[in-house]
Amino acid sequence: MLTLFSGFICALLIGFLILRYQASHQNFTGDHDLIGVQKFHALAVPRIGGLIVFTGIAFGIIVRYFSPDKAAFDVGIGLLIASLPAFLGGLCEDITKRVGVKMRLFLTALSAAIAGYLFNSWLADIQVMGLDVLLAIPMFSILFTCFAVAGVANSFNIIDGFNGLASVVALLIFLAIGYVAFQVRDYGVLLCCFAAIGAIAGFVFWNYPKGLIFLGDGGAYLIGFWIAELCILLVTRNPTVSKWFPVLICIYPIFETLFTIYRRLVKGANPGMPDANHLHQMIFRRIVSDPARNDDSILVKENSQTSPYLWVLTSMAIMPAILFWQTKWALQLAIALFCITYIWLYWAIVRFKIPNWLSR
Repeated sequence: MLTLFSGFICALLIGFLILRYQASHQNFTGDHDLIGVQKFHALAVPRIGGLIVFTGIAFGIIVRYFSPDKAAFDVGIGLLIASLPAFLGGLCEDITKRVGVKMRLFLTALSAAIAGYLFNSWLADIQVMGLDVLLAIPMFSILFTCFAVAGVANSFNIIDGFNGLASVVALLIFLAIGYVAFQVRDYGVLLCCFAAIGAIAGFVFWNYPKGLIFLGDGGAYLIGFWIAELCILLVTRNPTVSKWFPVLICIYPIFETLFTIYRRLVKGANPGMPDANHLHQMIFRRIVSDPARNDDSILVKENSQTSPYLWVLTSMAIMPAILFWQTKWALQLAIALFCITYIWLYWAIVRFKIPNWLSR
């Protein structure tokens, strides 16, 4: 609990300092684009919330330097070092707006390669017949691991569209990872979960519901990388944990990304170009938002009212995951049911056939 509490207090303090001196750095840290297709805020807001999360995680781990469990501390420090390319690449984009998505993905893959080297943690078995044969070849295993980590990190950047959305989804996922890590007595992974939970909780304090600061690309890629790597460490160090457990707990951001690519390809659009048709954006426009009210305070309120819909959706994956973390077929069934639910919900909203229990 020392790690969690320390990370939380540090994140609170860093958030306070960023907001207290916002006027001095707003010109290069603020999100001034209020009319972009993915913009739903009314005022320019600092988008360097990743600094809050990173410093919170770092402090939560460093305070355990004198802990008798040196192995757990080493995992935390190693993962923190490995995360630097992913985090700094995103943070540079937040400040300069000049780091493209391909470079950010490359830097996140580099972080994954560093982590894989430090911990010798490569995905050589994912319980998929045929693919496991290829993954038995070291080069394929390394490339697949880096690709998977970069993909998961990018998926958190995609769902980071509303106050508290990506951050609380990440909290739920870290709680699930931490629960299973405790069950298998993997205290290194558990320590990293506590540090992340404390840091993100400190960020959420400033971000939700008023959106005083945004996670930014630095925060989204950092959180996504941290989740992906902890999942890899959990399943590679503990064979009793099914390889499908990480897939289920991360299925919302993963499926959002895959469905977005499919949706854009069907329309003949560039899969990498942003649009305003993600599930969270559809919920905002067709369930939460009232077009007749354009007041800035109402917009902020409606922004914050959107995220809980996706928190509930994520919980639908988290609950069966923590119940059946050892059972492959149950996890696969839950994944299939989630995907069907997502598609049904999306098309119901698109066709204005929204169930009454979803309407305001």
